[in-house]
Amino acid sequence: MQTLSLDTETPTILCLGAHSDDIEIGCGATVLRLLDALPGASVQWVVFSAHGERAAEARRGADLFAGDRLAEFGAHDFRDGFFPGAFGELKERFRELARTVEPDLVLTHWRRDAHQDHRLVAELTWQTFRDHFVLEYEIPKYDGDLGSPNVYLPVAREQADRKIAYLMEAFRSQHGKYWFNDEALRSLMTIRGVECKSSSGFAEAFYGYKVVLNAGERD
Repeated sequence: MQTLSLDTETPTILCLGAHSDDIEIGCGATVLRLLDALPGASVQWVVFSAHGERAAEARRGADLFAGDRLAEFGAHDFRDGFFPGAFGELKERFRELARTVEPDLVLTHWRRDAHQDHRLVAELTWQTFRDHFVLEYEIPKYDGDLGSPNVYLPVAREQADRKIAYLMEAFRSQHGKYWFNDEALRSLMTIRGVECKSSSGFAEAFYGYKVVLNAGERD
């Protein structure tokens, strides 16, 4: 059972990404909005495939998006595209993570993402944080695997703009990629903004499963 409660004084948000820039692309504006709205919130940020320059970029992205609210940053060096072959070792990293953090919200990959690394991170998230509130973010890419999310978070235009600016600043190694540009990265937030009738015109969307909303006292 998942119950979301961010009304504590110091909620913890756990962000999980298979590769450098996944978290920022999938839920960067959401992180910015939550930290703007929750002054006591902290963030733990974990990237599972980050080597050399990409590891430095992952750290830069976490620093830009979470700022002084970044409580912990972790970067592992699992081989991109080969996560299923390292299942046992990845699961151990998740088990170690569970011993060090008790998150109020977990942001992770969509379980039906076409990328095998993304799917495995989602699977291990659910195995590890079964009793936590988990939202699965989406990543636009060549596979054309975007679905129909069921949870939306409208974000301010300023937060959408900051997301794009931070992505461009942190991930300079990606500037030559055909999909890594302002228009592509902004377009999905615009579509999701239309779908949820966001007053700013922008939103990020997620997949939520077995979500429980509490109002007032818990049963």
